[in-house]
Amino acid sequence: MSSTPKPFSYGGQAVIEGVMMRGAHKFAVAVRNPQGKIVIHEEPLNAALYRGRIAKTPFVRGLVGLWDALGLGTRALMWSADVAIKEDEEDTTSFSGPVAVGTIAVSLLFSIGLFFILPTAAASGIDTLLGWQDVPFLVNLTEGVIRLLLLLAYLSLISLMPDVKRLFGYHGAEHKTINAYEAGAELTPEVVAKYPIEHPRCGTAFLLTVFLVSVVVFGLLGRPSFIWLVISRILLVPVIAGISYEIIRFTAKNLHNPIIRILIIPNLALQHLTTRQPDLQMIEVAIASFKRVLVSESLLSETEAPPVTDVVTEAAPAPGD
Repeated sequence: MSSTPKPFSYGGQAVIEGVMMRGAHKFAVAVRNPQGKIVIHEEPLNAALYRGRIAKTPFVRGLVGLWDALGLGTRALMWSADVAIKEDEEDTTSFSGPVAVGTIAVSLLFSIGLFFILPTAAASGIDTLLGWQDVPFLVNLTEGVIRLLLLLAYLSLISLMPDVKRLFGYHGAEHKTINAYEAGAELTPEVVAKYPIEHPRCGTAFLLTVFLVSVVVFGLLGRPSFIWLVISRILLVPVIAGISYEIIRFTAKNLHNPIIRILIIPNLALQHLTTRQPDLQMIEVAIASFKRVLVSESLLSETEAPPVTDVVTEAAPAPGD
């Protein structure tokens, strides 16, 4: 298939033995089961979030979209885990309920604790030890450096796990597939394999941007008492996420600018910690998922895409509905 890419920011994520891709109307998950067959699930997306006024409102669209994407990603991971470990082809997975909500809540609490509260406590300790009370900017900068080092250490450690290495391989397959499509290339494993493993809209790039933005935002607050430091770090997470989303969106749309291309070098470099060169079978799975998304966008006929084996006919509600 060769087509002229539609001006939409397609995205996705790696799941267990597969890839989830998201368009404007549906998201699709393709997973290779133990028998070697590609199994596909798809669901409609919430129209208000992805095609309504929210999707056009700066800062708000980033925050709401990220929260919904977290829910989609959790459901996709749960479904992929079920497919990847079972021995038959029957699917009894449930995509709602306390398990999904609990998983999201625990993940958020862990992330906030590790990457926001812990660096704040460590920087405050250094402040007390070295007597930097008169230079709050230096303390905030130290906090940002600690936060970044924690991220690098965390990614480096988990990348040593064999299962995570495979997950990162599927992450690379997702990037290559979207890069190939946006270049107007034919979506075959051999062609897609030639495209870059980095992508400017990657979630890893978003994380680095969050940390850099947090240094600026937190720096404006100075160094109040420790309890207010912790409260401010937690309350400002949505603000920082909204700003970071707009920065990623802006840079991804202005890659023709040489200054932008220089500025995103660290973002692209960091992706080498969360991606691996995929094999052709991994790329085949990513293409299968993406083709289902293209069908939902009326950019590909039903006969040109692999069949869906599991489908939800009603859009899932937005988190909190």
